[in-house]
Amino acid sequence: MIALHQFDYIFAIAMIFAFLDAWNIGANDVANSFASSVSSRSLKYWQAMVLAVICEFLGAVLVGARVSDTIRNKIVDVSVFRDDPAALMLTMACALVGSSTWLSIATYMGMPVSTTHSIVGAVIGSSIAAKGAKNIHWGWNGVAQIIASWFIAPIIAGLFASIIFLVSKYGVLEVANIDTSLRNALCLVPTLVFATFSILTMLIVWKGSPKLHLDKLSNGTIAAAIVGTGAVACGVYMLWFFPYFRRKLVHNDWTLRWYDIWRGPVYWFKSTDDIPPMPAGHQLTIDYYGGRRYDESGALVDEKGVKTDDSDIEKVHEINVDTKDGQNDSSDESTFKEPVQSSRQLYFSLLKTPSKWHILVWKLFTHGVTRDIISSQTTSTGMLAGDLKQMHQSSKYYDNKIEFLYSLLQAITAATMSFAHGANDIANATGPLATVYLVWSTNTVGSKSEVPLWVLCYAGAALSIGCWTYGYRIMANLGNKLILQSPSRGFSIELGAAVTTVMATQLAIPVSTTQSAVGATVFVGLCNREWKAVNWRMVIWCYSGWLITLPVAGLIAGILNGIVLNAPSLGQTYKLTN
Repeated sequence: MIALHQFDYIFAIAMIFAFLDAWNIGANDVANSFASSVSSRSLKYWQAMVLAVICEFLGAVLVGARVSDTIRNKIVDVSVFRDDPAALMLTMACALVGSSTWLSIATYMGMPVSTTHSIVGAVIGSSIAAKGAKNIHWGWNGVAQIIASWFIAPIIAGLFASIIFLVSKYGVLEVANIDTSLRNALCLVPTLVFATFSILTMLIVWKGSPKLHLDKLSNGTIAAAIVGTGAVACGVYMLWFFPYFRRKLVHNDWTLRWYDIWRGPVYWFKSTDDIPPMPAGHQLTIDYYGGRRYDESGALVDEKGVKTDDSDIEKVHEINVDTKDGQNDSSDESTFKEPVQSSRQLYFSLLKTPSKWHILVWKLFTHGVTRDIISSQTTSTGMLAGDLKQMHQSSKYYDNKIEFLYSLLQAITAATMSFAHGANDIANATGPLATVYLVWSTNTVGSKSEVPLWVLCYAGAALSIGCWTYGYRIMANLGNKLILQSPSRGFSIELGAAVTTVMATQLAIPVSTTQSAVGATVFVGLCNREWKAVNWRMVIWCYSGWLITLPVAGLIAGILNGIVLNAPSLGQTYKLTN
């Protein structure tokens, strides 16, 4: 095996654009995992990003190799490059350039496109330019299966999400008596915890990463791991969380702090007679519909039906009830407010003060997490926003105590969906990069080769940086701009999309997590039995982006590869003789 050091520059270009591609995957697709959680107030943006960085990276490294192989081998017949492997190297590098270029444009425009569409289109376009269309795997074992999954995934995710939400809706949310509703919720949640953790475990161990030897586990071991993890999670919930939630929500213990969860076992036996009366006007939980709750006349109101001035909507968004004392705490408001001075002016002013470089670094690091997502969603008046007030009025508002129970579940499902996203969509960057590395290091076009661990780590790091710094751009266009978000709805959306992605990942089908998330969101919105409860303008905008992504990315990659391969002075360079 001879390394192709004469093409070091192609490998370097592939590394750069693979990083950009993975960065855009994080910036564009992260909204699929956390838009619902942030939009429903289950998580603050910075909390969502911390979870995203951890889960996306772990998903990419632990499970991402399987779908990466699909991207690399099921789209084009790499055997046709056997006589000139450098051409394959160039083809995949151009695919990364085409995909990352289009994703950069789409992300800047705020268009939630499918990163899977982008790389598949780029690989097809680049490969056609190199060897013609006849060498593309157009059949069901190749491109046709991938394309079919784009249409099937939203429906499957929507059906799963609808079933999950309807169980909660008729068993818990719409039960007339609040005491009965709480009792039903406390009984249902442990089952949902078991299901959620079992799904996450299934994603890790079922046909798991060869690097961790998880692909060699027996069926009995896999089943035991799945059921065992779910059972342990359910046991932890029942021992620590259940008594805490019961005391807080059923017995109205307003003195509980968030860290009292760790005292959970004590509350199984502690008397409720010593709970002091709750002060008048005290809020036991935050209002998960704050800034989006309207009465029949269309006036903005709080959870008690008191009208709120529209001019104060941003203040409503910043209300955060600390479980420590239950009082309204607006001390975090400055964290989410945009400074009057533009970011560009701030950066240049800081550059002139060497002693304040650390401030500039901090501003760059927190560039994304300082955004107020809910405010940007609900105050939008653009064409795509439509009549958000009417859309939110068409949905039902559920009791905040019940939503509080689902907020914890939604944080778990968001992490699960993020892990699944990292496992599935990291292939969009690692597949072509692994091929370039294989050719560059061995001068072969082997059709079957494991993705190196360092490639998964490299792309996983880029993906994490992308979601942390620029994920807000796409997230602001989803969430409450599609339907009225709440923890109960968001939990159903994320679990339905996660189940769909898990199934696809195990079958090595690179589905679009964007379509899974949007499909689940639309179906849950329709569970209101009201057509106006869904923003169809935004749905059309999403689908328009999906439709044009494949041909645009393919044209960019194909034209670039065609120019290089057919340039008189360059084309023959990539024709190697062994």
